[in-house]
Amino acid sequence: MVIQNPSRHEIGTILKKSKRIAVIGLSDNPTRTSYGVSKAMQNAGYDIIPVNPMIDEVLGVKAVSSLSEIEGKIDIVNIFRRSEFLPEIAADFLATDVDVFWSQLGVMDESVFEELTKQGRTVIMDRCIKVEHALNPIK
Repeated sequence: MVIQNPSRHEIGTILKKSKRIAVIGLSDNPTRTSYGVSKAMQNAGYDIIPVNPMIDEVLGVKAVSSLSEIEGKIDIVNIFRRSEFLPEIAADFLATDVDVFWSQLGVMDESVFEELTKQGRTVIMDRCIKVEHALNPIK
């Protein structure tokens, strides 16, 4: 099984209809990629929810320890953790009603991809949400 991401057009559609992004592993360190990418997405108008039990807040938003603590609708779960954490994150993700599981560049797991797509979820792996947003500006 090979990871088959949605087309660039489909990714653009996902980004256009999405409003709230839960970011797992969002760091409060401005030099970290997760911070820069999330700040750019926040500046583009997305509501960013930091999911990181090690911090209190980042980008002016109170952090939560897990996806289950988030109230309200979430459109995308964006993951900034190493690939070996994806099975555990996927299990938490499946306990939510979030449609899109998105792991950043270099982060992928074929078995997680297969399981989530079998469950009817949209999975995007090994892609940067900031780059995809830049390629698909909201119209």
